[in-house]
Amino acid sequence: MAIGFRTVPLDVTDEAAAVAAVDVAVDAFGRLDVGVNNAGDGDVAPFEQLSTQRFNAVIDTNFYGVVNVTRAALPIMRKQNSGCMFQISSIGGRLALPGSTAYHAAKWTVRGFTKSLAQELAPFGVTVCALEPSRMRTNWGTRAHQNMPELLPEYEPSVGTITDALHSLWGHENSDPAKVTRVILRLAASGRVPAHLLLGSDAVRYAAEGRGSSCGRSRALARSQRVDGFRYAESFA
Repeated sequence: MAIGFRTVPLDVTDEAAAVAAVDVAVDAFGRLDVGVNNAGDGDVAPFEQLSTQRFNAVIDTNFYGVVNVTRAALPIMRKQNSGCMFQISSIGGRLALPGSTAYHAAKWTVRGFTKSLAQELAPFGVTVCALEPSRMRTNWGTRAHQNMPELLPEYEPSVGTITDALHSLWGHENSDPAKVTRVILRLAASGRVPAHLLLGSDAVRYAAEGRGSSCGRSRALARSQRVDGFRYAESFA
């Protein structure tokens, strides 16, 4: 049995273009079962040295691109009472490194957007999942660093150190994008889709390290702010 497909150019930052792309899919196949928001880029520079235009461009692609395509797809999926949206977020939506303020801001926002949206869609059978991979073997790192400015000396210990440390990594990342594709296909077919999912062994390790580094300190401080005499269920403590 031949498998048909259609291609269409799409600038995800253009809401009308996202609607048009979804319409092409529905016209061709009669329904929309799975959407994958995979567009993303980075722009490494200290925040002070990153222009407003460049900062906004990263936010527009990594976050508003997700919003635009999801907004275009949801009316179709709601009427079907089925469908799944996969948002390719990042371990950078849980952790942060210097030099990528716009990228991390967008990816943290995608995670919150997805967790809230998943609860809205669940009653009528539509699911949404933020996939959080770590180091994928793509050209992301090379592209994200291609316009890095000459650093002001004050940023050498932070941004300079981390970019030097990561330079040898690009092109040798340990996670395979093709395997991520297979995970998406299996999840879409399973009918059991979580609101977010870490991908890659190092993603799990980085997330655990990041969570453990601050939870102990913040828990005691947070509890010290309770109104005197206030009590509530320990499960929310």
